Amino acid sequence: MTNNNKRRAVVTGIGVITPSGIQLDSFWQSLLDGQSAIGPITMMETDDQACKIAGEVRDFNPENYMDKKEARRMDRFVQFAMAAAKEAYSDAGLNRDNVASERFGVVVSSAAGGLGTIETQLREVVNKGMRRCSPFLVPMMICDMGAGRIAIEFNAKGPNMAVVTACATGAHSIGDAFRLIQNDEADVVFAGGSEAPITPLSVAGFSAARALSLRNEEPHRASRPFDKDRDGFVMSEGASVIILEELNHALERGAKIYGEVIGFGRSADAHDIVMPAPDGSGAILAMKAALRDAGISPDDVNYINAHGTSTPLGDVAETKAIKHIFGERATKGDLLVSSTKSMTGHLLGAAGSTEAIISILALRDQIIPPTINLENQDTECDLDYVANSARKVSGFKVAMSNSFGFGGHNASLVFRNWEQN
Repeated sequence: MTNNNKRRAVVTGIGVITPSGIQLDSFWQSLLDGQSAIGPITMMETDDQACKIAGEVRDFNPENYMDKKEARRMDRFVQFAMAAAKEAYSDAGLNRDNVASERFGVVVSSAAGGLGTIETQLREVVNKGMRRCSPFLVPMMICDMGAGRIAIEFNAKGPNMAVVTACATGAHSIGDAFRLIQNDEADVVFAGGSEAPITPLSVAGFSAARALSLRNEEPHRASRPFDKDRDGFVMSEGASVIILEELNHALERGAKIYGEVIGFGRSADAHDIVMPAPDGSGAILAMKAALRDAGISPDDVNYINAHGTSTPLGDVAETKAIKHIFGERATKGDLLVSSTKSMTGHLLGAAGSTEAIISILALRDQIIPPTINLENQDTECDLDYVANSARKVSGFKVAMSNSFGFGGHNASLVFRNWEQN
């Protein structure tokens, strides 16, 4: 069982700005309906790009969330982070009277920061000279500026950090926020990730690394985790931020509670700069650590939101890791697994926090979102991946969310259904 000697952390607010929706209800319904958010790239020219598809955040107007002048001084990833934080803050019912500023923390980051700003400013100085460089270049591009801006906006004077662990960034951010609350360093913490990577150089770079799907003619079918015909991940943009709150603090102010974070584990593959350890050894260590931290056994877990990027090596390695930890339960169908990247695409630094939110909502509503485009399941990927349609469940108490990043960074989070407590 969970270690009751530690302070407990619950989720009381959620904000999402994603290709699948920029309001929580529409985002969640899109996933339950099995809708792909992937389409042709419209934000830039792709004539010279090998990959021409991505998950873009449509209908996002930063002026709905912030002053127009300030928005111009923010990279798109910072705009996303601010918008998601405002949604989470409002959803949690917070205000300056019900949280002490010195006990209010922020752990929000990005894997790559202001790529769009860097590319735009580089073209400017190459074409017009160094004196044309914007004074806002540095505060627009650095990965910690989402956290800094959020703290300023909400008077959050507690711990303020930006974790950078590639595609595990969002998950590590939630895990570190969880530790801040457990260790009595904060009572309320913004936690999550933000990314705006759909830029010419970024798309070209991931394409050159042969990481992206090239299924350009049918983008809605391009992200296909665990399918034999998968050919790479689909890049997406967006942000997801939660309010993590110490349990008694939340109860005393009458906050609604979505669920509880009960475990966090992290590890390194120590294997390769981009490829996962083929035996899943790093993922195994992270999942073991998360279960140990939660004080539960593998038999207690009902659902895993897999990292499941749709890459040939990654999906097999994660499947092996899950089978190692969960044994016969994994292959008998007692344990349900799905990859929601099949619908959202891969939000990079915001992927882990987005999938944590999905896991929490699945617990709340007792329904598992699907892995779409799973039409010809890889024989090496032999688990129940909730193929193509959402599945209602009952007695669903514990979920795990996995995130793995370039450089061998691994994170696993464990959540419990609040209604079961």
